[in-house]
Amino acid sequence: MKNKLRSAAAAVSVAALTVPALVLAQFAPPSGTGLPENSIMNIIKGIMNWLLALVGILGVIGFAIAGILYLTAAGDEDRIKTAKSAMTYSIIGVIIALLGLVIIRAAASMIGGSSAF
Repeated sequence: MKNKLRSAAAAVSVAALTVPALVLAQFAPPSGTGLPENSIMNIIKGIMNWLLALVGILGVIGFAIAGILYLTAAGDEDRIKTAKSAMTYSIIGVIIALLGLVIIRAAASMIGGSSAF
C-alpha cells in the first residue's frame, strides 16, 4: 500500500511539473491577467531598486534620529557615543545602498549591452 501511494504521489508530482512545459506557459504569460509581462531581469531590477530605495530612506531617517540623539545628549558621554555610532551606521547604510544601486546598474548595462544608465 505504501509503495502504491508513493508511486502515485511521484506520478502526480511529475505531471504537475511537466504540464506547464508542455503548454509553454512559462514563455508566454496570458494577457489581461495583471501578471507582469517584463523579462525576469527587469522584474529583479525593479525589486532591487525598490529595496535599495527603502534602505536609503531608512538610512537618512536613522541619520536624522542620530542627530536628534546627539543634540539631546546634554553632555552625557554614553548618549553621545550611542549617537555617534548610530550616525556612523547610518552613513554606512546609505553608502552601501548607493553602491548597490551602482552595481545593479553596471551589471544591467553589461548584461543588456547598453552603456546608458
